[in-house]
Amino acid sequence: MPAGSTLDASPFAQFHAWMVEAEKAEPKDPNGMIVATATPDGRPSARAILLKGVDDRGFVFYTNKESRKADELEANPNVFLLFYWKSLGRQIRIEGTVEHVTDAEADAYYASRPRISRLGAWASQQSRPLPERALLEQRLAEADQRFPGDDIPRPDYWSGYRVLPVLFEFWQDMPYRLHDRTVYRRTADGGWEQTKMFP
Repeated sequence: MPAGSTLDASPFAQFHAWMVEAEKAEPKDPNGMIVATATPDGRPSARAILLKGVDDRGFVFYTNKESRKADELEANPNVFLLFYWKSLGRQIRIEGTVEHVTDAEADAYYASRPRISRLGAWASQQSRPLPERALLEQRLAEADQRFPGDDIPRPDYWSGYRVLPVLFEFWQDMPYRLHDRTVYRRTADGGWEQTKMFP
């Protein structure tokens, strides 16, 4: 049977299996993903960010809540994630909605970041015009002076989102473009229905 044609009954278990392989095969950031959002009137935007947590509830990423993606998610909570591992010929598409992580979750992840990254959260006015890079460096120096030790609180405007999936698609590259595609859809009882798709 072709590789990828038989997948786990749980999309989360299947995601974990593919992520483990990606961590061995991808040279950098196997947890990199594209996050696509849209305005209330349907104008899309997308950007590459890093997955920072996954469990059977969903997929977690962190950001400045005053950024463009956060503004769009507040107005329209529908979101699409895309993982693409070229070295493995695989991609996973995930459709869902977002919820905020708890303050405790955000605090714990923020505290795990390198000091310079925590200071950067204070220094950067994400998605706003930057007249010159020297201003960012100045704001970083000011944050460094404000918080000279390792006790750097999480800014109120910095937190995370959890994507709650309703659909997964696992795509495996196959010869002659006869790719293997498997879709999981959330059922009314909270389970998952698995369907093969034509390539």
